[in-house]
Amino acid sequence: MLVLLVLVISYASSLRAWVQQRSEISDTRVEISRTSAEVDALEQERLRWEDSAYIAQQARERFGWVLPGEVGYRVIGADGATLGAPRAPDSLPAPPSASRAWYDEVWGSIAAAGEVPETAAGPPPPREGVIAPPSGRGARHR
Repeated sequence: MLVLLVLVISYASSLRAWVQQRSEISDTRVEISRTSAEVDALEQERLRWEDSAYIAQQARERFGWVLPGEVGYRVIGADGATLGAPRAPDSLPAPPSASRAWYDEVWGSIAAAGEVPETAAGPPPPREGVIAPPSGRGARHR
């Protein structure tokens, strides 16, 4: 009887592992089919972008472009907003910082790279041989 009980327990754990693995296989197959469908959709979109007519259509829709000789119209609603306005690009690059000249930015990064971070004991001691940055925006070296 004891041997039968040990066999049942060992087969039950093996059966539980088998069922768990089957479930994982099923989930993986679903994920593979979903990913394959996404890859197919992206491939179709890539093929559309190779068509010059599709590119022209997208330029018209997104940017409001017209061909030479055509007249473009914008419909303005009662609130003053343009209806059917072209979409803004998803992300625009950040404008460059105009507050400092480029050489000030370069010197600031060089100076910051040579600094030792401050600790709780206070600022670091002055270092020998460190060249001070030029003062002012128009400073020149001779």
